[in-house]
Amino acid sequence: MQKAVKQLLVTADGLKKMEEELEYLKITRRKEIIDTIGVARAFGDLSENSEYDEAKNEQAKVESRIMDLEEQLKYVKVMDESDIKTDEINIGNKVKVKNLNLNKEIIYNLVGSTEADPFKNKISDESPIGKVLVGSKKGEIVEYETPKGVFKLEILEISKIKEE
Repeated sequence: MQKAVKQLLVTADGLKKMEEELEYLKITRRKEIIDTIGVARAFGDLSENSEYDEAKNEQAKVESRIMDLEEQLKYVKVMDESDIKTDEINIGNKVKVKNLNLNKEIIYNLVGSTEADPFKNKISDESPIGKVLVGSKKGEIVEYETPKGVFKLEILEISKIKEE
């Protein structure tokens, strides 16, 4: 039985960033680590060489990230600008909401999971807030649960994310 493959939705900007990170890791970071390992080897006994151990651990992390990115890129589907609508929330939308509990307006950019950056208000469609926003329309009130209780968001505006 074949495992179901989940398509990974990203914006064009998100795809570009993934490809740039992969290129950086393969071309620049790999070389830096190989150079560090070479220097650490020159210190002699590898059994008690913390620089060597640290460099090998970093190498493993980088190789793991490269494999993750290559795997993700196999299943990427770039959101076509014409596919992004503003009548119902989905990936590629900028959403202005009012948190009714805090009486505060917030703007979220709904992006694919690989592009999420909560510090820049880029939230994933798989995040708790993203999940309740997807499919919602202007004027609706949605609820999501946090450890601090249930929060209510009123959807004020839906627009397209402008690529940076």
